[in-house]
Amino acid sequence: MAGGTSFIKRQKERARQERQAGKARKRADKKSQKEEPVIPAGPRDPVITYDEEGQPKGLGFHDF
Repeated sequence: MAGGTSFIKRQKERARQERQAGKARKRADKKSQKEEPVIPAGPRDPVITYDEEGQPKGLGFHDF
C-alpha cells in the first residue's frame, strides 16, 4: 500500500499549503485595514464667526 501513503501525504501537504495561504490573506487584509487613515471626529476647518456688522472676527489659537 505504498501508493496510498503518498496520496495521504499529498493531501496533507495541500491542506497545509491552503491553511498557510489563508493565514497570509488574513495578514494582508489586517495590514491594509491598519494603513487606512483615521479621520478624527469633528470639524477640520476653522469656524468663522461674524460680529454684529457682518464682518468676520479674527481667528484665535483654539480655532484651528
